[in-house]
Amino acid sequence: MFGLGMQELIIILIIVIVLFGAGRLPEIGKGIGQAIKNFKKATSEPDEIDVTPKKKVENAEEEKKEEGKKQG
Repeated sequence: MFGLGMQELIIILIIVIVLFGAGRLPEIGKGIGQAIKNFKKATSEPDEIDVTPKKKVENAEEEKKEEGKKQG
């Protein structure tokens, strides 16, 4: 597991307990779990379709092109 043995994992756990306290460990675990869940959800969902309306400037440019095609 990432080249870490049991001793290294215990040392990391002790450091985390000292830094955050035992009372905050469930909150940290919950936050990490939600982050992983959201990441998996975001990577498995299809891309969303952009349905935002075009800007007025873009519409005006397109209308000018269409008028030029009709005249020419």
